[in-house]
Amino acid sequence: MAAVHHISVSQLHRIFQEKALAEGGPSTVMGYIRHQRLEGARRDLADRAQSTVPVHRVAARWGFTHHAVFTRTFRAVYGIAPRDYRHQKLDTGQ
Repeated sequence: MAAVHHISVSQLHRIFQEKALAEGGPSTVMGYIRHQRLEGARRDLADRAQSTVPVHRVAARWGFTHHAVFTRTFRAVYGIAPRDYRHQKLDTGQ
């Protein structure tokens, strides 16, 4: 990412730290990427059109190769297991 933008790796990390201080959110590059992947998976899990896609496939689509790691991370961030989140969103139509 740093090379694409013609900046040093340390400058890239500094940008993310400053952004986190100003706006909140992840303070590391990896934290930002993880957050974006989790948000994508969360949106897919709530999407009625994707209700037949297994949770592990949604996770894999967003770069989580281990279902247990995805479930643990999702629960830590959103306070609910991905399967339960999907059922809740699809049952209530939210």
